[in-house]
Amino acid sequence: MPRPRKRFGQHWLRDPQILNQILAAAELSMTDRVLEIGPGQGVLTKGIVPFTQAVVAVEVDRDLVQQLRQQFQASERLHLIEGDFLEVNLTEVLGDYPHFQPLNKVVANIPYYITGPILEKLLGRIRQPNPQPYESIVLMVQREIADRLCADPGTKAFNGLSVQVQYLAECELICPVPASAFKPAPKVESAVVRLRPRPFPQSATQPKLLETLVKQGFSQKRKMLRNNLKSLLERDQVTAALESMALNPQARPEQLSVENWIALSNYVAELAPTASPETASPDMTSPDME
Repeated sequence: MPRPRKRFGQHWLRDPQILNQILAAAELSMTDRVLEIGPGQGVLTKGIVPFTQAVVAVEVDRDLVQQLRQQFQASERLHLIEGDFLEVNLTEVLGDYPHFQPLNKVVANIPYYITGPILEKLLGRIRQPNPQPYESIVLMVQREIADRLCADPGTKAFNGLSVQVQYLAECELICPVPASAFKPAPKVESAVVRLRPRPFPQSATQPKLLETLVKQGFSQKRKMLRNNLKSLLERDQVTAALESMALNPQARPEQLSVENWIALSNYVAELAPTASPETASPDMTSPDME
């Protein structure tokens, strides 16, 4: 049996109660086609396959792929792909397998060191959401990241990643997961989250502008928003925008809700073109987004 490889961030889930909570959160049915990222030894896979129409599992570890092929050789519901999920083009790979598409749900215990890029591939960005969104995404992630994904504005955990993801999906913390639930035990606590992609009720008129403002606005979280945005906007413009939303002109970035950020972006978009910053867009992999 292959040993966990540190370079792939492998930790095997061993707690059946946590496994059951993941499966319950996925709300599986026989019409679902599920994507699993990093199936590992197939513990979660075994819980998904019997209750779905089809499962596509992407695994980068060659030794584990061989083990999984032997373990599930009798199953016609599982399509195993060997490769790096971030590099795999699922549309191309599944082109000749109509039974396994379109995928409508994601259930995965993902490698923590690439959480940001995985989230971006699954959800897209504010300026370019995934054109074929999943119905739901249930992930095991590092607890610190789970707290950020689901954080309320005004809390310590609320940051740029919170705004980015909550603009694209409803976020729900399912359960905390202690390190003892894995073998080997990771050095961090974990949590299960469920994301439900959907268009935000109040959309930004210039999504790329919203991304830029969020990135710059959270560049130094402890500073007032008007100071963080001074390279993009005049202080008076930021003050006027905040006052128009009945917010304190001295507000810090984490004090603005997603709705507030959208309102700020739309306010700036209505200014003269020279006052509407359109600099490089951030992504979920940048330090301030994680």
